[in-house]
Amino acid sequence: MIALGAKMAKVDGVVTRDEIAAFREVFQVPPEETRNVGRVWDMARQTSDGFEAYAAQIARLFHPASPVLEQLLGSLFHIARADGVVHDKEVEYLRRVAAIFGFDDFQFERLRATFTGDTSSDPYAVLGVTPDTDDGEVRAAYRRLVREHHPDRLIAQGLPEEAVAAATDKLARINGAWDRIKQNRKLI
Repeated sequence: MIALGAKMAKVDGVVTRDEIAAFREVFQVPPEETRNVGRVWDMARQTSDGFEAYAAQIARLFHPASPVLEQLLGSLFHIARADGVVHDKEVEYLRRVAAIFGFDDFQFERLRATFTGDTSSDPYAVLGVTPDTDDGEVRAAYRRLVREHHPDRLIAQGLPEEAVAAATDKLARINGAWDRIKQNRKLI
């Protein structure tokens, strides 16, 4: 993940202090490992090339499109938006990592809407459904996402507190999208 984070920061051409700070926010590094992580980061940030191999290594550790991989993508989105703009090259990098992690284009767009915070235009994208999806399927999608991303579940899986914090933020966005859809459709 260190290499993927560094290459994410480099993909738009310049690694900024904001991107380094964003990495530190989502990946808590023990003080005794700071030096080693710094060396890996410095080597990886030289070029964004070769990220596919790192993504494939991580993907092999989990089921395709698993909630853990989704949270890892969320961490990469956090780094991408650290400088205030998610550049086209960053979106393509994230799209490719998402594909390696087992997410299709529709799922990627849902993740993009969720993790960039741009839920104002399409709450359906956050839930991974379309406006013409029937109420029952929308409700089922919402409930599935809540189950998959509930912080208590991630705590039980032993994920670090930064992943739990990201899940809490994501769950808030999922709930916000559901609230907007319920209001628009007049659902109870």
